[in-house]
Amino acid sequence: MILHGHDLLLRPWDPEDPGDVDAWLRGHADEDFRRWNTPLRTITDLASARAALEARAADMSAGTGMTFCVTDAADGAVLGQIGVHAIDRVISVARVGYWVLPEARGRHVATRSLLLASHWAFTDLGLHRLELGHALGHEASCRIAEHCGFRPEGTLRGAMWQANRRDAYRDVHLHGRLSTDGEPEVS
Repeated sequence: MILHGHDLLLRPWDPEDPGDVDAWLRGHADEDFRRWNTPLRTITDLASARAALEARAADMSAGTGMTFCVTDAADGAVLGQIGVHAIDRVISVARVGYWVLPEARGRHVATRSLLLASHWAFTDLGLHRLELGHALGHEASCRIAEHCGFRPEGTLRGAMWQANRRDAYRDVHLHGRLSTDGEPEVS
């Protein structure tokens, strides 16, 4: 599955590609990423990064998630990640999440990849609803969500781990977008 648009190419991550494994590790080791996220799997080295990518490939095979490597359409440089996860075809809903490598920030990579992945989820997967949650206080992620047509829906209390912890929780700002909301107007 490869998606093109907004000067990006979204493709599956390859756990056998050393460049992909390194980019996944760098993304998860990034201080800003770690400030806002505590992944289910701790990524500390190339072996754990490869194992995480193998798990994402298994999700793709099972039809429960799709994790795209976001690349520059012109030169193929890895820019970040966008995922459509927890796909529930019964109630036609999934969750989306993204991160951008430090060297790609400030180029609207998250916005452009979220627009592209959302369109794919609504059209190709036929989903009705997408949910996006971010840590309360993560204003950049909030702006990206709203810019991409994800309306604020409220706060989920204690719905995610605090940064670098698995014994304490923080609140999540929930956004949602429906297939019937139409495409957002993007400038």
